[in-house]
Amino acid sequence: MFAFFESRIRPTASTGPAGSAPPQSLLGFYWHFVGQTRGLFGLMFLTGLAVALVDTLIPIFIGKLVRLMESADRVTAVEQALPMLLGMAAVVLVLRPLALMTDSLVRNNAVVPGVTSLIRWQSHWHVVRQSWPFFQNDFAGRIANRVMQTSNAVRESVVSSIRGVWYIVVYGVSALVLMSAADWRLAVPTVLWFAAYVLVLRHFVPRMRDLAKASSELRSAVMGRVVDSYTNILTVKLFARARDEDAHVRETIDEHTVAIQAHMRLITRFMTTLSALNALLLVSTAAIGIVLWGRGAVDAGTVATALPLAWTIANVAGWVSWEVTGIFENIGVVQEGMETIAVPHSLTDQPGARELEVGQGGVRGEVRFEGVTFTYGRQDGKRVLDTLTLVVKPGERVGIVGRSGAGKSTLVNLLLRFYELEGGSVRIDGHDIREVTQESLRAAIGMVTQDTSLLHRSIAANIGYGRPGAGREEIVAAAKRAQAHEFILGLSDWKGRTGYDAHVGERGVKLSGGQRQRVAIARVVLKDAPILVLDEATSALDSEVELAIQEQLLGLMEGKTVIAIAHRLSTIARMDRLIVLDQGRIVEQGTHAELIALGGHYAALWAHQSGGFLAEDVAGPAVSSAAQAGNVQPQALLDPGPVDEMRTAERAEPDVDAEPAPARN
Repeated sequence: MFAFFESRIRPTASTGPAGSAPPQSLLGFYWHFVGQTRGLFGLMFLTGLAVALVDTLIPIFIGKLVRLMESADRVTAVEQALPMLLGMAAVVLVLRPLALMTDSLVRNNAVVPGVTSLIRWQSHWHVVRQSWPFFQNDFAGRIANRVMQTSNAVRESVVSSIRGVWYIVVYGVSALVLMSAADWRLAVPTVLWFAAYVLVLRHFVPRMRDLAKASSELRSAVMGRVVDSYTNILTVKLFARARDEDAHVRETIDEHTVAIQAHMRLITRFMTTLSALNALLLVSTAAIGIVLWGRGAVDAGTVATALPLAWTIANVAGWVSWEVTGIFENIGVVQEGMETIAVPHSLTDQPGARELEVGQGGVRGEVRFEGVTFTYGRQDGKRVLDTLTLVVKPGERVGIVGRSGAGKSTLVNLLLRFYELEGGSVRIDGHDIREVTQESLRAAIGMVTQDTSLLHRSIAANIGYGRPGAGREEIVAAAKRAQAHEFILGLSDWKGRTGYDAHVGERGVKLSGGQRQRVAIARVVLKDAPILVLDEATSALDSEVELAIQEQLLGLMEGKTVIAIAHRLSTIARMDRLIVLDQGRIVEQGTHAELIALGGHYAALWAHQSGGFLAEDVAGPAVSSAAQAGNVQPQALLDPGPVDEMRTAERAEPDVDAEPAPARN
């Protein structure tokens, strides 16, 4: 029986109505989810009706029992009423428990788990496909809180509406009919009570909704700040700023407390007003019943029926008032959650977008930037990339060099279509990336970033993320190529899992920076995409490991189109071509030797990094001065051998972001 109801909804079987995002109107948002399970909500509507009607019979039974006990011949009266008594017993012993059980099965075993998980799943599915800037502009904790809380709020507000409002409507109308049938004057207090109840709701409910929304927003803000502190706990510890974090969180908690207090004050006023109304209903119904009985207009059984009906209405009204309060609290939560969940995707695939297949027609991995302009939507119109044109040939290895803000990372972000182009186009093998699916585009590009974060899963799962379905042997082989196998075998986590099964902690915090970067490189090795992007891929490694991985990366680059960003110029000096960016434009390009001979931006940057260390250590002071001036054959700097190059580069760590030192003559 439980399995039948629990299997009515398969929460993760669908991502929602085909091709539609959650609407931005409140009713539309509700119907987007409720409409998918309207059959169950309709059944709950019927079971609620059945429970309300059965409960309405109880006061009637009490009235009939009072009349029966007024009979002079008690034995005869009981014998004659025996079928009625058995029927009443059957209703109380069988029908009412059956109605309550069915209502509970529908609500607690089908709707509560199924609808909650369905809304949560579909909300997450929609949110996780938002663009990268969407997540950059908000707290991860607040986004997660809204996804989690909105599902509960939608479900509870709908369930409470059916249970509470529907119950009191059915019960109240039934009570009015029964009392009016006995004597219309008995129904007057109930009619007046209903009118006053509607006015009270009309006054309080909108205010409760607004206060609930404000309280929900501040609760999400508290969650966002708390999670932000936990996520960056290392920074908090390093700078000994726990007190500042206390103040940062205390501010929102204090604001949230004030919002809760205002909300609770309103609820107290509402409950006090309702209690007074309920008291008036009960006393006035009793007074009218006694007066009518005293005049002989009604019998004791009628009064005995009317009073329990009024008493039950008063009690139900108190319960319904909490339900109504909960409904509008939840509506406030839903409205706040809609600010995250009901946001249309800002960067979507075009209708009819096709899969990108790199390598068709004999060309494999040509990347072409044509007149690319981008400003990040800045109001002042300052261009991060200014009509930039760059062609990376299939299989070519290109290094990107430039100061911070020159546009290096922006170029890569546009290639991955994390942002929409503002001008120009980006093409891969002749295909405009706006005309292909984002999933297939990113599947064709392997990227290793400087700031590597890992999933809170096992090492094997993190490496296998590069190619779903890869076997353990392939994962181990990729780890070996990334020089990660040895340290992985020595790992163990807090649950005793070891080696490739060990979990790495949130964002990979259980590993060192170099270990994380090697796992990330292994992931890209396993992915084996035709286009490879390296953004400071070895910056977190010591020189010995970097040397070993550089050799592996050279093998990984074979047959691939490579775009590498590096601040340590020695790590990209062996690229086929170097591109120097400045203020969003290409100012120089060529091989390392050509750019050194040119004596421009690149030569100045190289001199800044190598001057005083690299060239003097490798070739002596005379060559150093000549190199800084750009007057020496560059091969003299490159030929010491890869080991010396890597070691001396490791010793010369100044960042290229600094202003270059002037060449010395």
